[in-house]
Amino acid sequence: MLANLRDLTESRELLYSWTKRDFKVRYSQSLLGVSWAILQPFSLMIVFSVVFSVFVNIPTDGIPYPIFAYTALLPWTFFSNSISFGIPSLINNLQLVSKIYFPREVLPISAICVSLIDFVIASSIFALMMLYYGVPVYATMLLVPFILLIQIIFTIGVTLFGAALTVFYRDVRFVIPLALQLLMYLAPVIYPVSIVPESIRGIYFLNPMAVVIDTYRRLILLGQMPDWPYLLLALIISCVVGLGGLAYFKRAERLFADLI
Repeated sequence: MLANLRDLTESRELLYSWTKRDFKVRYSQSLLGVSWAILQPFSLMIVFSVVFSVFVNIPTDGIPYPIFAYTALLPWTFFSNSISFGIPSLINNLQLVSKIYFPREVLPISAICVSLIDFVIASSIFALMMLYYGVPVYATMLLVPFILLIQIIFTIGVTLFGAALTVFYRDVRFVIPLALQLLMYLAPVIYPVSIVPESIRGIYFLNPMAVVIDTYRRLILLGQMPDWPYLLLALIISCVVGLGGLAYFKRAERLFADLI
């Protein structure tokens, strides 16, 4: 495992170049260009705000629903885009994988890096929303990079596992949209954690994305410290998934050229 991590570190220039290439390809010949990075979570925020604050009155713990939803949609969009673009990245580059040797994990991880760039771009609108709604700058926001790191580790593990599995079973690609849609409702994207019954909250927080999204809201909107036991649980699960995904990917990598 340490050797695999060292190889990935030594391939950082390739990762940078492929991320740059992926970013350009994703928005080349696009009318709105990188504005799509903002439009996706922002348009969902508008729809959710109308449906869940006008038609259905979802409690938000006293937070205006638009910024309540956008705080969750930012990390969720980062996660879902990473999965959507990262998992099929190997079979989308068939000739490259089958003819040239390089650490294949560079391909799915570069898709995650591009989604992270989109996340940063979309965060510019969030800063403006904080000014508009008068959200104060809390000292707890200093913990946001740590929460983002947990999310990245979890995302890398899921993406690497899914990318390797797709090489063996191509229909995994068709499961991704359904799985992401179901997972969104199993995370507090459109509703607060407070409406989740206490009796099942321990099971509910086995999903690291549920902990991550709830913690983002605590740190940024409420100025509260994280729920440390659940955050520690999310960290442990994310590390297990991250290292497990990398281990499975490297074990399956030797068969990629023959299967693809």
